[in-house]
Amino acid sequence: MAGQASIGRTVDRVELQAKVKDMYRAVAQNPHGRFHFELGRGVAQRLGYPASFLDRLPEEAIDSFAGVGYHLGLADLREGERVLDLGSGAGMDSFLAAFLVAPSGSVVGIDMTEAQLEKAEALRARAGAQNVSFWKGNIEALPFGDAQFDAVISNGVINLSPEKERIFQESSRVLKPGGRLAISDIVSEQELPEGVTCDATLWAACIGGAMQWNRYTTAIEQAGFRLVSVRENQQYEFLSSSAREAVATYGVKSVSLVAVKK
Repeated sequence: MAGQASIGRTVDRVELQAKVKDMYRAVAQNPHGRFHFELGRGVAQRLGYPASFLDRLPEEAIDSFAGVGYHLGLADLREGERVLDLGSGAGMDSFLAAFLVAPSGSVVGIDMTEAQLEKAEALRARAGAQNVSFWKGNIEALPFGDAQFDAVISNGVINLSPEKERIFQESSRVLKPGGRLAISDIVSEQELPEGVTCDATLWAACIGGAMQWNRYTTAIEQAGFRLVSVRENQQYEFLSSSAREAVATYGVKSVSLVAVKK
């Protein structure tokens, strides 16, 4: 995928990782602050999370929810399954998945931002959630063996990485044959120009890393998946003027999808 490699060269990866960590540290510690995107229960319900599900979760995890869609409705999680949540943040999707696979199933959340992990772990301990654990790590190099999970989920995170192909390959590796990849993410209808893709601040705001949709699905298929279902999340909205300009000019948008490992 020469195009994606080009994007990877135009953005300073060290700067990008630092800005992403700063952004999501603020999401964890000050969820009522001002961001390019919405946070909390209001956007979660608008995206499709049932209120009855949210009522079962720690309120602080919902406050720091920065997802872009409701892909758990596509994931078809079942009792007894083992689930991996990429970029688990404060844990809202991890906690919800844990309810769906209980009592014998389990969920592992992985994130690189210390403040998010600390918040998620404190909420897990307070709730006594025995079938959830949170790990520190990078989603481009997962610290798990092959064929360990029945489902991999992720919400608004893959777009933040310049190594999307690697994430899909790693997801395929850790999934069992027939396992599902169920994600919500930000993509674009058109290729983004270098002025956007080399701006680490716009990447951290979920804009600069939006991959063109056809290339995004090709990367998923080349990692060994069969795309099963796609849904555009028209309820999702960016807040800042720069983000809205990208939406209008390049067709930046939120989608949810499920793909099955061949």
